Amino acid sequence: MQLPNLLNKPAFLQRLQWVIDPVGYMESAAQKYPDIFTAEVIGFGNTITFVTHPQALQEILTNDRKKFAALGEENKLLEPLLGNYSIIMLEGDRHRKRRQLVMPSFHGDRMRTYGELIQNITEKVWSQLPKNQTFITRNATQDISLQVILKTVFGVHEGAKGEALKQKLAAMADLFRSPLTSSFLFFPNLQKDLGYLSPWGKFLRDRQQLDELIYTEIAERRAENNTDRIDILSLLMSSQDEAGNPLTDQELRDELMTLLFAGYETTATAMSWALYWIHKQPEVREKLLQELATLGDSPDPMNIFRLPYLTAVCNETLRIHPVAMLTFPRVVQEPVELLGHKLEPDTILVGCMYLTHQREDLYPQPKQFKPERFLERQYSPYEFIPFGGGVRRCLGEALALFEMKLVLATVLSRYQLTLADSKPEVPRRRGVTLAPVRGVQMKITGESTCQQSISSLAAMTTI
Repeated sequence: MQLPNLLNKPAFLQRLQWVIDPVGYMESAAQKYPDIFTAEVIGFGNTITFVTHPQALQEILTNDRKKFAALGEENKLLEPLLGNYSIIMLEGDRHRKRRQLVMPSFHGDRMRTYGELIQNITEKVWSQLPKNQTFITRNATQDISLQVILKTVFGVHEGAKGEALKQKLAAMADLFRSPLTSSFLFFPNLQKDLGYLSPWGKFLRDRQQLDELIYTEIAERRAENNTDRIDILSLLMSSQDEAGNPLTDQELRDELMTLLFAGYETTATAMSWALYWIHKQPEVREKLLQELATLGDSPDPMNIFRLPYLTAVCNETLRIHPVAMLTFPRVVQEPVELLGHKLEPDTILVGCMYLTHQREDLYPQPKQFKPERFLERQYSPYEFIPFGGGVRRCLGEALALFEMKLVLATVLSRYQLTLADSKPEVPRRRGVTLAPVRGVQMKITGESTCQQSISSLAAMTTI
């Protein structure tokens, strides 16, 4: 089979670089083949064609299943984490129906309900950080994101149950914090249980303990049968398919794991990147503070969500550092032509979000952080694609952006921060995502100008 622009490098070296240095690997390939190239990497099969051209992405992601099919079986890389019944693993009508069941969890009045919760969690976590001492920003945003997930998805608040879920989920996610440990996902031969002290053995035991907590929660909910709860687990448990069948315990477990991992790690990383760039470029911070000041002392979460410059900052963060690198794969179903290349059936295609966001023809000076791009131009869903596209577009996009904006607004309105490390942050593999290599080291140096004004006003009122 003739594949487009097959990279001329030994397969083993390609796979090794893909795991250790994916950014360098992708950028090197794009210098030679900017629109489409074929790589020998491990992930969604061994030979994958990367596509970065927006028009080609649109054709792949929106075409009917006669040409390009989204096959869940190509996502087996994630099966150890998410299970076989996750929406990510499903295909065709099963995927469509499951998506219809899950989608209402992230829209409508539920989002408004989550707003105050996100703000309160942010205030609590940030108030516990040390003043004038270096802390790792990603640890703080990870704590916020995890608590938001536990409360919105599980409806679990403080107490032994919430703490147990929090610890086990964090332990599982932390296993894949580096390229070395991430290699266990990419090389199945490494997935051997050599006891609790071995990485995979520890992962399996942590997963089993987390599963026990999840199944216990599901059983208690079924016995409780409380129709007034608004968390996502309760909504999923009350959902039925067209035949009137509810989700099984296994299906619920796998969907919960998908929501936990997809919404926890990714949102935490995006927020830490945003805080890095906001304080790397002080003029961005000043513009944000000016915009936030227009809303008054106690702004409504939905008004924060609609702020144009805050939205531009979040979009530029997700452009320059998309947390996920690739769309879910599509498989060619019949002979087709794409960008002048003839593709045969069974060719595996992925949209490369990272490289699309680095295209000079779309984003001049792509390495520079310039939120104004998104105020000056409207990008199509295939030019700006941080949440994937088509029928596999991220279900949690609305909640992730809502959380990101509210956390940034809450932190900036209350605290003055400074970067504690003069070295530039660079992305490094963390599981199947990219995260800042040092986690963004910062210090709290005082109250923000917004908070100072509020405090002064309160003092004058008291007098």
